[in-house]
Amino acid sequence: MEKYGAGAIVVSAYDPDWPALFEQERARIQGALGGLALAIEHIGSTAVPGLPSKPIIDLLVGVPNLDEAQRRYVEPMIALGYIYMPEYQSWLPGELFFRKGPPGPWTHHVHVMELSHHRWQKLVLFRDYLRAHPEAARAYAAIKRELASASKDDIAAYRNGKTAFVEATTAQALAWGTMRSR
Repeated sequence: MEKYGAGAIVVSAYDPDWPALFEQERARIQGALGGLALAIEHIGSTAVPGLPSKPIIDLLVGVPNLDEAQRRYVEPMIALGYIYMPEYQSWLPGELFFRKGPPGPWTHHVHVMELSHHRWQKLVLFRDYLRAHPEAARAYAAIKRELASASKDDIAAYRNGKTAFVEATTAQALAWGTMRSR
């Protein structure tokens, strides 16, 4: 069982400070990486106004080349207080994963991937879809709260429990994104 940080999984009420916390961290990462970061997006539940979430700011950093990023990003991210998690590559192929905070609970997660990676568009559209569809965000909130209660400190069970909803909603988001761009 993969344990969650320092205790039970907690889904907190939406905090209106989350966007500002993202902006602060985005500026720090941009400052450390400079032109190495082509784009930095706020993703995950803390990026959706009104959506309860684990209080972890998720950042998505777009790079031109993942191999180059692995050589050039790790040290600057460590200097910002992040821990590089190479063992997550089996779960998150094609990306580098970092987290920050005391040894749990974590305060920030950073996903680094090429802008052309298939997950980039899915992560951004999932966020945008939840922002534009409050009923989907409410359904997601209910699932997250139920899973947090049932999973206790088993983060893999929590993550896996969300999979069906996330996949179905991402499919809807992709169709919605296609219609929106016409």
